[in-house]
Amino acid sequence: MTQTKTKNLVMAALLLAVGQVLPFITGQIPQIGAMLCPMHYPVLLCGFICGWQYGALIGFICPLLRSVLFGMPPMYPNALAMAFELCTYGLVSGLIFSRMKERGLVQIYITLIIAMLCGRIVWGLAEVVLLGAAGNAFTMQAFMAGAFLNAVPGIIGQLILIPLIVKLIVK
Repeated sequence: MTQTKTKNLVMAALLLAVGQVLPFITGQIPQIGAMLCPMHYPVLLCGFICGWQYGALIGFICPLLRSVLFGMPPMYPNALAMAFELCTYGLVSGLIFSRMKERGLVQIYITLIIAMLCGRIVWGLAEVVLLGAAGNAFTMQAFMAGAFLNAVPGIIGQLILIPLIVKLIVK
């Protein structure tokens, strides 16, 4: 039991570090850097590998820590909204995957797609609240652009890489 907790803690810390470094790599391509959603990968993996508790915590901390350390993403509203979004990714991916009787590719995809949809919905709700508190509107058009249209490269990357990595680790 303690060995599993230690492994999860170390893996979660490693994935948090990856979440801090990966945006530097993708940021070298400004046109598509943010569209690749670099912090999403380690958080989703954390939920799958370490469980929902670690996934949720790392998801919440990752964008806030990166904002404090490096100034990107800006704390308000981006990092705050992302904290809730990524927390949801880690929570949902870990919770659903842990309840799956089988751990095959189909179950990984089902979990991943549900987590991605839930996270994007939570991000939209967080944006509505955060921008609404400042007297700004967050339109459905802005939600669709931010959650789906502008994130297509990241979504495709997640649908390809996350299942492969999870399948390798679960084996």
